[in-house]
Amino acid sequence: MNASLMSLEISVLALGMLVLLADLIMPPERRKFLGYAAIAALTTLLIASFSGYGSCSLAGTAFNGMFVNDALSLFFKRFFIIAAILVLFIAIEFAERLAVGISEYYSLVIFALAGMLFAASANNFAMLFVAIELITITFYVLVSFQRNRLASLEAGVKYLILGALSSSFMIYGIALIWGTTGKLNFNELAAVAPQYTGEKIFLLGILLVVVGLGFKIAAFPFQIWAPDVYQGAPTPTTAFLAVGSKAAGFVLLLRVLFVALPVVAAHWVNLLIVISAITILYGNLCAIPQRNIKRLMGYSSIAHAGYLLLGVAAIAGNVHDATAGGAAILYYLAGYLFTVMASFTVIALVVKTSQTEDVSVLAGLHQRSPLLAATLTIAMVSLAGIPPLAGFFGKFLLLKSVIALGAVNQGYYCLVFTALAGVVISLYYYFGVVRAIYFSKDAADLSPIAISGSARLCIWLSLAGILWLGIFPDTILNLAAEAAKVLSS
Repeated sequence: MNASLMSLEISVLALGMLVLLADLIMPPERRKFLGYAAIAALTTLLIASFSGYGSCSLAGTAFNGMFVNDALSLFFKRFFIIAAILVLFIAIEFAERLAVGISEYYSLVIFALAGMLFAASANNFAMLFVAIELITITFYVLVSFQRNRLASLEAGVKYLILGALSSSFMIYGIALIWGTTGKLNFNELAAVAPQYTGEKIFLLGILLVVVGLGFKIAAFPFQIWAPDVYQGAPTPTTAFLAVGSKAAGFVLLLRVLFVALPVVAAHWVNLLIVISAITILYGNLCAIPQRNIKRLMGYSSIAHAGYLLLGVAAIAGNVHDATAGGAAILYYLAGYLFTVMASFTVIALVVKTSQTEDVSVLAGLHQRSPLLAATLTIAMVSLAGIPPLAGFFGKFLLLKSVIALGAVNQGYYCLVFTALAGVVISLYYYFGVVRAIYFSKDAADLSPIAISGSARLCIWLSLAGILWLGIFPDTILNLAAEAAKVLSS
């Protein structure tokens, strides 16, 4: 056992406990500032990860191979820490709308982050399930945290019921895999999996695990929870669900399919193509009539899960070289992180002053706050995939990885056509948001929106990320390509 490999996870868990304990001694009016302390601590851990401090400079396994440190896990751990930092900024701005328990809210965000860090290093089905449950259970509370709002409680109940259902599918699938092969470790499973590809019970077990992970990433047909939960949850929770929970689902899906079971994934190419295509179309088409801005982002999140599945399908088509598809997925997630955080920071500020989440609340935003209007516009343009922003280059890389395999399987060409159709459809509702900002005449309130220093910092960090990744993609792309090598069988 090499517990030093888990120093980052242990540090985050200790931080969550410290925030809870500090709540006991701090006066209520100052508890909001615990968020700043948590941000400072996480920023220190993030800087340490780039300086090679502690476990971040080590590669290897711990707990009999259940926990692995490699380039892929390090990429995602940095991703999750950045996401948590930005979510805490939004939470600080949102604190006034939480009747009680802001310190508990901060600590739950940190505990969810700990689950994501464990998910990034999961190399065993037992570790996978524990990480998923740590993430999911904290989100049960975070989604329903506004107990004075019926919509938040309703969203929490829906997420609880459907989350428990997905967990039951997953644990049953794990039981079938273990019962068939006697293996839970991903590397050991990869060695024996070719012997069991004809066993229907084994394949059913894999399918059930993929169903459970499909719920986490909101892929069709397991996406039904996303719009309602996104709409009802507190805005910082929605942002963390859209980025952190989805990325955790994808890193686990990548490890299961291409580290543990590449021989099976190679035979599921057509299934992955179909799921990706339907997810893209479903998310984009259902977003068109939406008037609630958070619900619109929920359907948008489903569509982006479909785009990310392009990369999964591309890796499945060539499991021996996952660099192109894997790097495209990781780069796309990085761009999506900053875009979503920019969007939800603006949404949190606008809804805070207007008490409604209808798209019409954005009318006249360019007069109320030119910075917020420009930020949300850039975010929508990036989500739509317009150059030179991060969203465009991410979609380009995903489409490129799929087109390269079209000569081998004509289904990839159909998938590319579907993805392009999805991009065209998305222009309607993304630019509908932009139209509401600049051209709608229905503004009921034109009073200026005050922007705190923390919200302004979050906005500028998000904008910098969107522009930097779009204009200078080489640095993050090199890191993504290095991390994707782990997935090559």
